[in-house]
Amino acid sequence: MGFMGLSKFGHKDSVNDFTDVLVPMADAKRHPDVVAEYQRRISKEGARPDAADVTGANDEKKDGPLSDTEGGFPRTSSGTYSPYTVEGLKAEIHEDVSTSEHNTAYDLKSKVINKAIQDIGMGRYNWQLFILCGFGWFADNLWLQGVALTLPSLSAEFDVSDTQIRYTTCALFIGLCLGASFWGIGSDIMGRRLAFNCTLFIAGVFGIAAGAAPSWVGVCGLFAALGFGVGGNLPVDGALFLEFLPNASGGLLTLLSVWWPVGQLVASLIAWGFLGTSYPIDEGWRYFVYTMGAMTFVMFLSRFLLFHLYESPKFLLSRGRQAEAVAVVHGMAYKNKTTTWLTEDILNEIGGHPEKTEGSTLTTAEIIKRKLGAFSGDRIGPLFHDRKLGMTTGLLWFCWATIGMGYPLFNAFLPQYLARGTTAGGETVSASITYRNYAITSVVGVPGSILACYTVDVKYIGRKGTMAISTMLAGVFLFLFTLSADSDYQLAFSSVEAFFQNIMYGVLYAYTPEVFPAPVRGTGTGICSFLNRIAGLCAPIIAANIPGANPNAPVFVSGGLILAAFVAMVLLPIETMGKQRL
Repeated sequence: MGFMGLSKFGHKDSVNDFTDVLVPMADAKRHPDVVAEYQRRISKEGARPDAADVTGANDEKKDGPLSDTEGGFPRTSSGTYSPYTVEGLKAEIHEDVSTSEHNTAYDLKSKVINKAIQDIGMGRYNWQLFILCGFGWFADNLWLQGVALTLPSLSAEFDVSDTQIRYTTCALFIGLCLGASFWGIGSDIMGRRLAFNCTLFIAGVFGIAAGAAPSWVGVCGLFAALGFGVGGNLPVDGALFLEFLPNASGGLLTLLSVWWPVGQLVASLIAWGFLGTSYPIDEGWRYFVYTMGAMTFVMFLSRFLLFHLYESPKFLLSRGRQAEAVAVVHGMAYKNKTTTWLTEDILNEIGGHPEKTEGSTLTTAEIIKRKLGAFSGDRIGPLFHDRKLGMTTGLLWFCWATIGMGYPLFNAFLPQYLARGTTAGGETVSASITYRNYAITSVVGVPGSILACYTVDVKYIGRKGTMAISTMLAGVFLFLFTLSADSDYQLAFSSVEAFFQNIMYGVLYAYTPEVFPAPVRGTGTGICSFLNRIAGLCAPIIAANIPGANPNAPVFVSGGLILAAFVAMVLLPIETMGKQRL
């Protein structure tokens, strides 16, 4: 990668920085789906284009003025449009915009950039971004599980009861909720690049500081502060990666979730080293938190120093920086060692010249209005357009809320549950065995996320089947976990439970964006995420105040919620396997 982040800090990208990447539209490499759709139209209309229409080698096709349109869609002499002319590109854009409620000059140009990125395809830049965005998923669960792992030590050092200490997790969730809201909107105002770097910087700095906290209240405050940074990772990194992802495919975005269980695994291994050994009670957790904070800061340095992140071209467009937006696409083509046809002239041809066309830029107020408008009645209404979609929407929101509360009720306090286990001789297990068992549980859980990527396409099982079966088994094993206090027994059932819950979450992440129609997909998935975080915030409050003396009561509640989600999944009326997203 080189020290691109440092050497180009503050540098405005220009098309002059990238040579030999621009090709004429007639010689462009279009995405196979675009070419296939063109050939389908030709076949349907009974016309036979010459070979040049398919290869893009026709010398007669020029990037000149647009011809008259028929029904709003430009047509060529063959009766349909060619994907190798600006005229044909404009027809593609009009078709895309016809399914959206936004059709300003900004939206038209955004669609053009989407097409250009689609035609560039996956390459070196995209895979580097996949790793660096994966750091965000990694950090999210690293700290969620890391805070859980410190609870027994914090309780012992600061003399806080086992139930009251659970408010520590609540402090973290407050930061996560605030961070997700602030950075989700802030990245549209300040830019993706600034938010991309700031989230891990904040988490790293406050993570290191938390290790030196003098009191339990100080620990909670610093954990909330680092949560404010970590909470922005999923919305910012997901949006950034998707905007550079060819063909706006959600497949690789779903694959990012694999980094999530890896974060838990790393946290558990570090905890085993510091918390499960002979370190004094007031030192081990501090070294553990220092290490995770330093690790998070190193991830920030990797993003900032080793990688030159191009600003989101859509953000640049919204700010009237059209030339830079084109340069970013050229830079992506350069990194991927391929070519692109995008120029400012093509953008102006389709969307109008920015100095002469209204709606070419968006003000800060308009950006916020669009962001908040995603949760307006006009946006939520289409999610209940018909009975099937409405039922799916309600059931999915229920699933995200119940799982959002049930997951942390068990996992956020698993170290406490394991610490109550006993050996074959009836003695309480040592700290070393407790954290060893937690590490083993984390290792067994990782393959679940990977397996989920394959089982979702298995015939007769699909998304719904995989999701429902794994959720049911996760709920059942939660109840089985409580049947014995034997540490080996608890290890076995916590490990199997972790395996199936990672399958559950992996498929849920894939299914949710697929089932919502494109115009309201952001609203549907955004509300799912919001309900998940809010329910997670309530989990530690419930765990700290649940009535009854049974220490397994939070686990019972967790199992009940997971099984309730299973019932909702069985009732989902839509299966998305093998179907094109609307």
